[in-house]
Amino acid sequence: MQVDSTNLSIIQHLRNGRKSFKKIAQELSVSENTVRSRVQKLVDEGILEITGLVNPDALNGHRLVMVGVKLNTMDLVKKGEEFSRLQGVVSVSVVTGRFDLILVVLLKQGFGLLEFYTEEVSKLKDVQSVETFVVYKSYNMKVPYVFKSDSE
Repeated sequence: MQVDSTNLSIIQHLRNGRKSFKKIAQELSVSENTVRSRVQKLVDEGILEITGLVNPDALNGHRLVMVGVKLNTMDLVKKGEEFSRLQGVVSVSVVTGRFDLILVVLLKQGFGLLEFYTEEVSKLKDVQSVETFVVYKSYNMKVPYVFKSDSE
């Protein structure tokens, strides 16, 4: 799918995920149906996801960390996918430089760094080393809440 300037404008308006398609259509001088169909196509193509995000600083008892991972394999994409399925992992990026992967991990009471490394990372092979960066304060950082509620 080609992401054109109209698609990008719609995406920018959806930064406020509760903004109505009607309001977006009025501001872009297109029909509401155009906005609705383009949003649906962007979602179907995996380009856009509309989701609730939280400020990790506002979550009492939670901590955001970034983890640099050095691997013993060059199958970086496969390993990135494996890491993305671990509890607490918000995102995984394959990167250049000192590390092969950078993880963003949300921790909570009862699931801290020790549990993340001993219960989750220990399941994976070919991990040469990790380095943890504790986020004391973040700006413009919003993340999906990755832990299941007790009712699920």
